[in-house]
Amino acid sequence: MLPLLRRALAGLGVVFGVVTLMFALIRVAPGDPALLLVGPSAPPAQVAAQRHALGLDRPLPEQYAAWLGRFVRGDWGTSIATGRPVRAMLAQAWPATVRLVGISLVLSYLLGIAVGVIQAVRGGRLDTVLSVATVTLFALPGYWLGLMLVMLFTYRLRWLPAFGAAGFDADFLSPTARAADRLRHLALPLATLTLVGVGGTARYVRGAMLDVIGAPYVTVARAKGLGETRVTLRHVLRNALIPVLTLLGLSLPALFSGAVFIEAIFAWPGVGRILVEAVQARDYPVVMGATAVSAVLVVLGNLLAELLASWADPRLR
Repeated sequence: MLPLLRRALAGLGVVFGVVTLMFALIRVAPGDPALLLVGPSAPPAQVAAQRHALGLDRPLPEQYAAWLGRFVRGDWGTSIATGRPVRAMLAQAWPATVRLVGISLVLSYLLGIAVGVIQAVRGGRLDTVLSVATVTLFALPGYWLGLMLVMLFTYRLRWLPAFGAAGFDADFLSPTARAADRLRHLALPLATLTLVGVGGTARYVRGAMLDVIGAPYVTVARAKGLGETRVTLRHVLRNALIPVLTLLGLSLPALFSGAVFIEAIFAWPGVGRILVEAVQARDYPVVMGATAVSAVLVVLGNLLAELLASWADPRLR
């Protein structure tokens, strides 16, 4: 219980560091939300009055202390661009991000583990072909892959929609048709995130499997007359998955950061899309709220990965 508490406190420290860094970066970035609100032709007095109304004319430490105090109390502020409460905006958006990232994480690990096992067990030319494919997928920028999938499946083949989480007529469809419509809209952003994740997971699983295959206990299992399938699944894969569970915690930040661009490309109504739009509009309260939510989700994912690794390997407890 005590190690878990220490990890939770360390996670809070990470969240605090992330939001502090983001607060500093967004303030020193070019652009003035007051000028965006009143227009570029507004007189300096009107811009100064707007900055005072937003509290942007105070020293940065004072602004940060005021924001942090309100944030801890649950007051995340109001969007400068839309006038909506930040908490309401993020509460509406974060389930879409969790759904996209969560399903992508499961699929990328299932497919990556399957491909890595095939590479390690079969070897030869198949291993070479799959290695080239997985390295290529891992190296591709997610936003470029997403655009290529849109060009192929939306504009050329006209099979799948490219934007949004549902069609404009989704509310008028039957439950079955509505579910099918949502799956069609989910397909391309999910495929983009999953394909990039499969490459890295497969490479890691392949390496872990090759490290375990030559272990003495695997040789003993074969000497006892156990079948090759049983040796592979029960003795090799089971022990190779322990470091893969650690990779789970490391891959979550990459997934969330990749989801920011994927959501922007596919107009997916998640936290990432809101964050991109808020940065473009210099909407400071929304940027800070979205950053804090993303940091908390990443920390929770890392804690879950550590718990899974401790459960799988008693030596880590």
